[in-house]
Amino acid sequence: MFDNLTDKLAGTFKKLRGQGKLTDRNIEDTLKEVRKHLLEADVNYRVAKDFLEAVKKKALGQEVMKSLSPGQQFIKIFYKELTDLMGAEISDLNLKVAPPAVIMMTGLQGSGKTTTAAKIALMLKTEKKRSPFLVPADVYRPAAIDQLKVLGDRIGVQVFDSIPTMNPVDIAREAVAQAKTRGLDTVLIDTAGRLHIDEELMDELKNIKAAVSPSEILFVADAMTGQDAVTVAETFNHAIDVTGVVLTKMDGDARGGAALSIKSVTGKPIKLVGVGEKLEAIEAFYPERMASRILEMGDMLTLIERAEKAVDEEKAAEMEKRLRKNDFTMEDFREALYQLKKMGPLEEVLGLIPGIGAQVRRIKDMTPAEKELKKIEAIINSMTAKERRNYNLLNGSRRRRIAAGSGTQVQDVNRVVKQYQQMKKMLKTMNTRGFSFPGMK
Repeated sequence: MFDNLTDKLAGTFKKLRGQGKLTDRNIEDTLKEVRKHLLEADVNYRVAKDFLEAVKKKALGQEVMKSLSPGQQFIKIFYKELTDLMGAEISDLNLKVAPPAVIMMTGLQGSGKTTTAAKIALMLKTEKKRSPFLVPADVYRPAAIDQLKVLGDRIGVQVFDSIPTMNPVDIAREAVAQAKTRGLDTVLIDTAGRLHIDEELMDELKNIKAAVSPSEILFVADAMTGQDAVTVAETFNHAIDVTGVVLTKMDGDARGGAALSIKSVTGKPIKLVGVGEKLEAIEAFYPERMASRILEMGDMLTLIERAEKAVDEEKAAEMEKRLRKNDFTMEDFREALYQLKKMGPLEEVLGLIPGIGAQVRRIKDMTPAEKELKKIEAIINSMTAKERRNYNLLNGSRRRRIAAGSGTQVQDVNRVVKQYQQMKKMLKTMNTRGFSFPGMK
């Protein structure tokens, strides 16, 4: 979501290259441009002002290290301050309380509270090995109750049987009691939202808070709304003292101002971010990793973590054995593509690799690449088991049959075979040099 800001910052910092030292003049000129970029990214005016003053103070107070150019020195300072601006350290959910831990989901209508509640429940179930209990408490929107019940069924999580005639406070209180009797250790309450802030909404949230004493009160904000999200977060925080923020739609094309401003304005950390529509698409928020992405330094740790989640360890181990025997088949090729798709949109995955983000952004639309992956998968699926295990069987007539079966052209089949051969050759080289894949032992 920071693509535009990243490009502009890169252009500004490039101007510092080749200069002998950091001076008042070149620092002022750089900060003037950066200020413009931050405001265009919808960063809060006061936050931008304080941030740039901190950067200026550090830049002028530092001697240029012999090993760094002025541009590198400035970026190092900028990176540190940018990380601090977003929270400096990761802030985990507070689950270390007597069970059940209660998490209140709050925010305006349309911010993504209901889906986010299900995402968090799935994350807690799969990653933390907890037993979550979803609680629909938005009685004003029966569709929200039904939605949470459907989502709970999809992810295999129990859902409190709310009905629109019930009182939200009673729902929350009864749900916590049921969680105790059922042995469930985490209660996620999806509270009501409004299209705007009103006194009735705040009173209801205060009453729910008083009734169940939550360990977490999460404010869910749509990152696409920019400064409006920051303003609303400040109001919610003042009324019910939220403990953290969840930003949804961080995979979108918003300018990023909310992510850069919300911690400074509210004093509360961003704890989680939604990075896609799938229920698995939610991640812990790491300020230093986000700062690294913004400054075009990539995010290898997130890339590795996604790979570890996506890769089936047993299949990876089997693939490694075959690789050591130089026995990488078309079936392995298909499996590798499948694991890549599980890691997220191709453009986003590539953007996590240092130095590649800018090249990815020069390609206006990555959709053809995504479609190409599906085409390759269809072609391989149209092969027989023997053909997938031994591509040398693919003569002209077989390739025509495969093209017809996959709805593609013979040229497409030829291209897939060539890509497979190139990947096999690359993997053989990696194998001889001691490289391995995430998840392989």
